[in-house]
Amino acid sequence: MPAPVLPKNFLRPCLLLLLREQPAHGYELLERLRPLGFDRDDPGGLYRTLRSLEEEKLVRSGWEQSDSGPHRRMYELTRAGMEELHGRAKELAGTRGAIEVFLSRYGEFVALDAAREPVGRRT
Repeated sequence: MPAPVLPKNFLRPCLLLLLREQPAHGYELLERLRPLGFDRDDPGGLYRTLRSLEEEKLVRSGWEQSDSGPHRRMYELTRAGMEELHGRAKELAGTRGAIEVFLSRYGEFVALDAAREPVGRRT
């Protein structure tokens, strides 16, 4: 099954959401992004986005001491990050409504199944 086409800059609200659930380090965030449609092929993009969020004061980080391995940078959401997350969630909810209307109207012509191609497009 092909990877889903995610909204532009969808990584940002996803990271804010995951950090709203609980503070985390980068590798853990990579793992937790998978159910949201992201694969683990771009850790550099993850860390660039985290740095950007930190520069914008939406996220803060600090080093966590470890007895069994290297120290890890832990990220957590700030108050401004919570506000940004709320705004982005409202935008996505509006987008979802428009997409649902589109798919409903398109469904009058072609049955869609997330795991298959549209019925009218098979060869």
